[in-house]
Amino acid sequence: MKKLNVIFCGTPDFSVPALEMLFNHPHINLAHVITMPDRPAGRGQKLQSPPVAIFAKENRIPLIQTENINKEEAFLKKVSTEKIDAIVVLAFAQFLGSKVLELPKLGCFNIHTSLLPKYRGAAPIQYALLNGDKESGVSIQRMVKQMDAGDLVHSYPMPIDHNETGGQLYTRLKFQAALSLNTLVYELIDGSVTFKEQEHSLATFAPTLKKEDGYLDFTNKSCEEIHNQVRALIPWPGTWCSLNGKRLKVFSVEKSLKTTNTGNCDTSDGNLLIGCKDGTLRLTDVQIEGKKRCTDSSLINGMQNSTNEFKIN
Repeated sequence: MKKLNVIFCGTPDFSVPALEMLFNHPHINLAHVITMPDRPAGRGQKLQSPPVAIFAKENRIPLIQTENINKEEAFLKKVSTEKIDAIVVLAFAQFLGSKVLELPKLGCFNIHTSLLPKYRGAAPIQYALLNGDKESGVSIQRMVKQMDAGDLVHSYPMPIDHNETGGQLYTRLKFQAALSLNTLVYELIDGSVTFKEQEHSLATFAPTLKKEDGYLDFTNKSCEEIHNQVRALIPWPGTWCSLNGKRLKVFSVEKSLKTTNTGNCDTSDGNLLIGCKDGTLRLTDVQIEGKKRCTDSSLINGMQNSTNEFKIN
């Protein structure tokens, strides 16, 4: 069986299992890995390589780090003579221009963590949870100039648990992406790959999230909406509100049978209960500004030394 000459483009740890699969695949020659440049990180702001770059360096795979692959004229001229069969893209954070899209013989393939055409864009995992979806999945599409709009070559649905967080779903999809890519590799080798046009009229979008998207508006949201917001935005950007004027991070919530007026805070039984638009939630796992993460009961006990009045906003 012949080997495919492949270029891989990716950046975060999410991309690494798929890259590792290609690196170890008996029918893949990993010609190049392309990723973003090193960035300052941590308290010391020291330069830190992306996980994909670390893997490529450790395994001596030819690596290029660039802000924009489309402007790497010398590199593109060089690889145009290498007879590249396919380019695989997973969480790369760059668009591919015409020069790159036309390079490989079999095409450029993007792995996306939604069931396209749903949730095109940067944050499909979080939007699936925010909207309370029952399933997510991995799609592989042949890339075109329009974002996430190419013909589908593979779709793998996965159920979502009611309490699953963004971090947990991220991990499951990360490994499913590698498995789905493995299937595509064999389809490309034996020529059995098929393409299906997306139903573009059904497309929805999942734009990049911001820190302010984590604010919990108990007054105007239902218990289910707050529950979905909290689990969707773990680990980033996280969710928060204000308790007695201090920022309170919220890591988990659960529905309470008690009744509390909308927007009010009830700590009478030692738990932190907040009234939402249609019911009452208990904030079970929290961290107030300047303190360690703890249960709501521990937080209330600690704060009752200084006050018996609790206000949330």
